[in-house]
Amino acid sequence: MEFIDLKEQYRRCRAEIDERMHRVLNHCQFIMGPEIVELEEALRTYVGVRHCITVASGTDSLEIALRALNIGAGDKVITVPFTWISSAEVIGLVGAKPVFVDIEPATFNVNVDLIEAAITPYTKAVLAVSLFGQMPDYDRINAIAARHGLAVIEDGAQSFGATQRGRRSCGVTTIGSTSFFPAKPLGCFGDGGALFTNDDSLAERMMAIRTHGGLKRHLHPFLGMNGRLDTLQAAVLLAKFPHFDWEVQERGRIGGRYSSSIGPPCIVPRLAPGNTHVYAQYTIRVPERDKVAERLKAVGIPCAIYYPRCLHEQPVFGNLGYKWGDFPESEKASREVLSLPMHPFLSNFHQDAVVAALTKV
Repeated sequence: MEFIDLKEQYRRCRAEIDERMHRVLNHCQFIMGPEIVELEEALRTYVGVRHCITVASGTDSLEIALRALNIGAGDKVITVPFTWISSAEVIGLVGAKPVFVDIEPATFNVNVDLIEAAITPYTKAVLAVSLFGQMPDYDRINAIAARHGLAVIEDGAQSFGATQRGRRSCGVTTIGSTSFFPAKPLGCFGDGGALFTNDDSLAERMMAIRTHGGLKRHLHPFLGMNGRLDTLQAAVLLAKFPHFDWEVQERGRIGGRYSSSIGPPCIVPRLAPGNTHVYAQYTIRVPERDKVAERLKAVGIPCAIYYPRCLHEQPVFGNLGYKWGDFPESEKASREVLSLPMHPFLSNFHQDAVVAALTKV
């Protein structure tokens, strides 16, 4: 049994993927080839925004967003301590300081009630994470940010394809960011990412920053980076994209089936009102998590822990002055969460086997 079955996805899309990649191999425009523009237009239309800028990775997308907003030394950016390190490391990479606020236990997303108290005169943005595949309440986050003149960045690396009150992830904030790492809901065959915005000026800056800060060749008004998406990766995404709606639908169905089948003492994820969920990871809470994971793996059930340690526990963020106990919900989640096999091709037979093994353990 596969935890994420990329082999089956390739088998089903092999003809389209191979044909798309061979087009690139024939025209040899490996950097910024025509597939880049085609993909950006498809993704822009899908999300429902004015601009999409593809980039080399989800991490690059977050850093480019911060740089485009002129966030740097002396500034603060609010985010959560229960997430992958990229969400906070990019804040440090631009010279700013991450400020953590705790999560809510039911959805694993930011506790919006705690954001306003964390705002200071040095705060420039809220970088909210749409963890595991559903979005926090961006209407409320945007309203708080508007009152204080802050930008909002959605880290939608795990939620691309999800919606909130009918609006798609990556299309509801100042800047939306996502990742096309192979294990994501929409993945390529390496690293990749994209940025989304309705702001023309921000779009121009982000396009320049991804290409060494240049608006055109040999003219560099911004300090930039080499953050372009490879044309071959764009080709892979273009081949996969026509199947994406079906995969999102299946993810929701399989996630719902898990939630209706798994009982106490496990706690299943809660779908927030107005949300859909793409279950980039199907993540439960379970007592004695490490023992449960070990026994599941022993009987052939793959599982994973996202994430066993909070960011304020990481040595690299030791200088922020946080200590154990500052973020009790994040800390509790990090010791309880367990992610089960999840992908659009997970059969009822295999899903039932996962639930049966989990129940037995």
